[in-house]
Amino acid sequence: MYDGDIELGRNDECWCGSGKKYKKCHLEFDERLQKLAEAGESVPPRALLKTPSEIEAIKRSAQVNVGVLDLVAERIGVGTTTAEIDAWVHDYTVGHGAIPAPLDYEGFPKSVCTSVNDVVCHGIPDPHETLKSGDIVNVDCSTILDGYYSDSSRMFCIGDVADDVRRLVDATKEAVQLGLEQVKPWGHLGDVGAVINDYARQHGYSVVREFGGHGIGLDFHEEPFVSFVTRPGTGWVLVPGLMFTIEPMINMGKHKIDMSDPNGWTVRTKDGLPTAQWEVQVVVTEDGYELISW
Repeated sequence: MYDGDIELGRNDECWCGSGKKYKKCHLEFDERLQKLAEAGESVPPRALLKTPSEIEAIKRSAQVNVGVLDLVAERIGVGTTTAEIDAWVHDYTVGHGAIPAPLDYEGFPKSVCTSVNDVVCHGIPDPHETLKSGDIVNVDCSTILDGYYSDSSRMFCIGDVADDVRRLVDATKEAVQLGLEQVKPWGHLGDVGAVINDYARQHGYSVVREFGGHGIGLDFHEEPFVSFVTRPGTGWVLVPGLMFTIEPMINMGKHKIDMSDPNGWTVRTKDGLPTAQWEVQVVVTEDGYELISW
């Protein structure tokens, strides 16, 4: 097979865990994948396609992840410190039998990323960082439950936010929705990034190139890397079962970023202008997509 994985006999049990014979389950599906690969398409390996039982387990993880962000939405406001957000996330996650995925991931010291104003991503919660009226903040939450991963983030406008900054936040959310509409079975991943980039540029914004979405579910960061500066009709085929995040980082100014922070994590816009990000987790289905975490 195209992915180098084991080839099954027609009467073997299917790889998807259905308990059915291969010929009655995924044989025709796999033959389609093989033909696409032979035609030069970029086809996900079957090991990355989530089975129905895996999807259900990932959804249970996502219930915690969404619950965390709902809690933050209820509590966040002027005077909140980013360290308080971290405590809320940690306590809620652990209290629901799960693990905050960012904590100790490659040395990251906190349970959540809090990225304020010009911070593109990986802002580290700090007891001395207090949110004030006019700030915008991205709260990026990731959860492990029973070994399954979920990931999503939301923007929060604090107090009286300037109109142009609020428009950036709203436009970024709309860009994610437009990207979601391009998640179609047997389409291409590049369609998602292309429509997001086009929408951002039409509004005078720019899209960060160095960071993007990613596969997820059985691990925190799986293939593919999901770029948001792609061309239509390119990239991986959107095979049912493929799960990934859509999380464009859209800057009010230029796309260039500054990665020189001594903490080794926090990324800022090069020009110091605001940036926004919304993140959802999605799985490709036979007739479209299903939102997993938001």
